[in-house]
Amino acid sequence: MSRLNELRLMAKVARMYYVQGIRQQGITERLQIHQSTVSRMLKRARETNLVRISVISPPGIFADIEDQLTAQFALQDAVVVDCPPEEEPMVRDLGAATAYFLETSVKPGSTIGISSWSRSLFAMVDALHPGDYCRGGKVVQILGGVGNVGAQYHAMHLAQRLAGLIGASAVLLQAPAVVGSAEARRILARDASVREASALFDHLDLALVGIGSMEPSRLLASSGNVFSAEERAELSRRGAVGDICFRFFDAQGQPIKSPLMQRVIGIEPGPLRKISRVVGVAGGHRKVQAILAALRGGWIDVLITDRRTAESLLSAGV
Repeated sequence: MSRLNELRLMAKVARMYYVQGIRQQGITERLQIHQSTVSRMLKRARETNLVRISVISPPGIFADIEDQLTAQFALQDAVVVDCPPEEEPMVRDLGAATAYFLETSVKPGSTIGISSWSRSLFAMVDALHPGDYCRGGKVVQILGGVGNVGAQYHAMHLAQRLAGLIGASAVLLQAPAVVGSAEARRILARDASVREASALFDHLDLALVGIGSMEPSRLLASSGNVFSAEERAELSRRGAVGDICFRFFDAQGQPIKSPLMQRVIGIEPGPLRKISRVVGVAGGHRKVQAILAALRGGWIDVLITDRRTAESLLSAGV
């Protein structure tokens, strides 16, 4: 076949397939050529730029930024949301994006871990559409949720509501996130409800976590589950820039070694890192340093954040 005749047939096959929507079998029957020839010509049409495939992202969709985040930080996935810079609407929009992510990715029978005290995760539950997404599965609280009465209600309610909305059962970690001493932690660790939740930490399929900066949110501060200003200053002197489930890390994402960590009741870095999919939800200028450190340290596999934060992370680099 001469080069010109080959190009003519290639163009005809490509038009039939991409423009007219005729399947390969239909092209084979109409042109009386072998299906392997059709397949080969479609492949060559793309390789030689005779066919160029463009995917146009709608306004408010940032597929290119998501791809850059995924590549630069070795993530499984990234979701970038077009949020207002103000905290309240940002929390709402990140929560809605996380709800859709969960609805489309969770599988029946999964065991899902969820952190306490993240406002974005509260917003996620508010945005979830009820469904049988996780039929027969479990939602496990991976950070203590006992605290001041009003805040405690929100933390416990988070895991219970999520479980009810997705068709799973809730396993609560009925203890504070931070206690007064290592001895108090050892005593509480022997409680049956704490042991029930903790036993599932090594069997989680997915974890939903917030990413904290060194300055606690209003919700966290009101809960009583927080280190004092002096203790946070000590963590900062050791290099801490942020935390996940009160497990603090430095700017490179390395865990901070401190006696304070012996007072935390929740999942530890080892089991957390073994989970096949940890989804971190956070955004806003004050959290950029903490999110960047979490990415550098490989603490999360999926990032859900806002566009401005995503651009700042990409500018900062690995």
